[in-house]
Parts: sequence; C-alpha cells; structure tokens
Amino acid sequence: MPRMLRWGLLSTATINEALIGPIQQAARSELAAVASRNGERAAAYARQHQIAKSYGSYEALLADPEIDAVYISLPNSMHAEWTVKAANAGKHVLCEKPLVVSMAEMDRVEEAAAANGVTVFEAFMYLHHPQTKQALELVRSGRLGTLQTIHSWFHFYLPASNAANVRLQANLTGGSAWDVGVYPNSLAIVMIGEGAPVEVWAHQILGESGVDVGMRAQLLFASGTVAQISSGFRTPFREAVYLVGEEATLHIAEPWKPGLYGAPTQMTLTGLDNGAETLVIPAVNPYLCEVETMEACVLDGAAPVITLQQSRAFLSSILAIYESARTGKVVRPADMA
Repeated sequence: MPRMLRWGLLSTATINEALIGPIQQAARSELAAVASRNGERAAAYARQHQIAKSYGSYEALLADPEIDAVYISLPNSMHAEWTVKAANAGKHVLCEKPLVVSMAEMDRVEEAAAANGVTVFEAFMYLHHPQTKQALELVRSGRLGTLQTIHSWFHFYLPASNAANVRLQANLTGGSAWDVGVYPNSLAIVMIGEGAPVEVWAHQILGESGVDVGMRAQLLFASGTVAQISSGFRTPFREAVYLVGEEATLHIAEPWKPGLYGAPTQMTLTGLDNGAETLVIPAVNPYLCEVETMEACVLDGAAPVITLQQSRAFLSSILAIYESARTGKVVRPADMA
C-alpha cells in the first residue's frame, strides 16, 4: 500500500465542497481533519462529511503531527498569514487563489516554504486539467503559429443584496479581479510563458461596497502578444478563452472548470482555411487533478504544476491591474515589486 497523504481543512467554507469529494476519492489521500474557530461548528461539519477529527482552532489542527497537508479556504485577506503558519508547522499547503495579495506577503510565503521544505501552491485547479495541458502543448508546439492575442473572461451575477458575501467585502480583499479575474490573468501568463506582462491598462466598475464588480484589462507582453481579459459580478454567467495565432485560433468553451460535472469538454481549432477541428477531452474532475498533483509533489518528489515563481508573476500582474484601474494610467507590473 502506498503512503497516504493526510489532509486537514482550514475552515468550513462553502468552497470546501469542491475539494472534499476529490480528496476522499484520490488513491493516496485521506481527509483526516477539519478546523473552525468554533468547535461545535467544526464537529458538526466533521460528522456531516465523515471526517475523523475536528478542531476548534486553526492552530490546533496545525499542531497535529498526523496531518501532512492543509487546504486553506479562508477569506483572501487571511491566506498569507495561515499559509506561513502552516508551512512553519511543517505542513504542505494548497491555498485558494489568490495565494497572497501583496508582494510583502509573497516574500513571506516563499521564505516559509523554503525554510521548512514544504510544497506550497495556489489552487488554480484548471491548470492541472488535461484540457489546459493540451492547449498549452498546442501553443508550445507552434500549431497556432506565433501567438498574437488572447481573449479571456469569467463573469457571474452576484447581486448587491448579497452584501454578506466575502467577495463584496473590501476589508477581506474582495472584488471580481481577485475572485475570478485571476483565472484569465493566470491563463495568459501561463500560455504566453514569459512571466508577467510588461505593461497593463485596466478599467473597473466599482460596486456599492467599494470593491470592483467589473474589471477589464489589457496586458502587453515583451514579445508583443496582448491579452484582453475581463471579470465581473454584474452580468449573466459567461466564460471563454480564445487563443489567436497567425495560423490558427483555439477556442476553449469551458476553460475554468472542465469536466467538473462528469461530461467531456471540447476545444475548437480553426485554421486559415476556416476548417474547424474539434478536440474532445474526456471528463475528469479538475479538483481531483489538483489533489493528485499534491500527492505527486509530497509522496513522489514531483515538481508543482504551479510554482511560487509563477504565483509571483500572477500577483504582480493583478496588482498592476488594480493600480491602473485606480489611476487610469498604464502600469508596469515590474514596478509593483
């Protein structure tokens, strides 16, 4: 029998629902504990989800020597603090995006991961999925020709009446770009493969609580490739990616949660003759792919799919987007360090 990776959940947030099943299904993982700041809530949550242990504080879970890795699903403003504490406790960390919200926090996370020899990566589940890997291979192989532009978006409707939602709370670092804009932002950086863009221009729509409920940005990369991305809370659900090269365009209809509901997904490759090739990707849960990546990192010594260097590039780009939206000026992500 292979050694098992024993997981703990740091919080009882709703987003945990996406990870619980995959952790319990993964061949080399065990969902061993959950923590909340309320002991009764943690115990009830553990009973509901068949989790063996519950703790009434996050510190108590991190002190458990039988926990190998933690999933951090706390509000954005708390990610860095608890990632560092978990790393210092010798735990491997899968942290919800965004991993951090400032460069100073990024420095602290990198230092803690290195000092304690633990794996820490940001929870972009779609980057682990075969669909994204196939799209990246098409770009790298030159099948699209020189990549010229990327058009990408992720929107859903979150009404102002839902003011208690953490996504709408400025003091918890809410906002559409931090919540769903990080997906098209990260995809552009990964597909282009040059690190952060060299220049960013952005415009935001501010909501009632002071966070952005809409963000539109244009990212210029050193090679001349441009990514146009958008996110928002005030439109019907919409998602897509178009990777446009000199020789072909790749359309990804379900870029962010492919295979989540058990159905195959498709990408469409259209060439200069307008002939369209449909690429079918078998259904696989992207969150399961993410869990299996952590298993491989911890149990086999594999390299992470998402490195902390990449997360630094993601962060500098998002910070530049917010600064440009605030000032109305073009901003260089390199100046955000």
